[in-house]
Amino acid sequence: MQYDIIVSGVGGQGILSIAAVIDLAALHCGLHIHQAEVHGMSQRGGAVQSHLRISDAEIHSGLIGEGTADIILSVEPLEALRYLHYLAPEGRIVTATETVINMPGYPPFELIEAELRRTGSPVLVDAAGLAREAGSARTSNMVMLGAAAPFIALEQDILETGIKELFEAKGETIVAMNIDAFRKGLAFSQEHIIKES
Repeated sequence: MQYDIIVSGVGGQGILSIAAVIDLAALHCGLHIHQAEVHGMSQRGGAVQSHLRISDAEIHSGLIGEGTADIILSVEPLEALRYLHYLAPEGRIVTATETVINMPGYPPFELIEAELRRTGSPVLVDAAGLAREAGSARTSNMVMLGAAAPFIALEQDILETGIKELFEAKGETIVAMNIDAFRKGLAFSQEHIIKES
């Protein structure tokens, strides 16, 4: 088994927290994981991406090849579009719909959405709205992890264990809020899958 995930967004959106939870969950399953990151300048809304490779065998490269990613998990829609060339033909895009307009000429969301829909059936998530329902806009990254969970080769309870471990130093309230956000994203994605079939 091998599973390749590109996590993308802009600085300050919690991309590395998503990657850390997936790392912790994979380690709990006794899997090998390799992570390679490219950091932008968060104060300027720079691009941030993380290549995550999960396998039951040794991994020899941290970078995902073009056309081979099983999933692009993005917290910003234009960033999902930026990495489309990495997506495998049968791969899946899961992206937030809230834009971060950080450059001149940022295209209208409708154009981004049209391009994303050409990939098949992307999961487009109102992560900001679901995060507010969970109690904090800052949990939108965990909403997105939940939305991607049905397409990641890791069980829900193992991912929730990773969330607990990542946030436990911040207290039970923060842990509970992030798990609630994760579950809201998961429920949204499961509903999307049912509508697809």
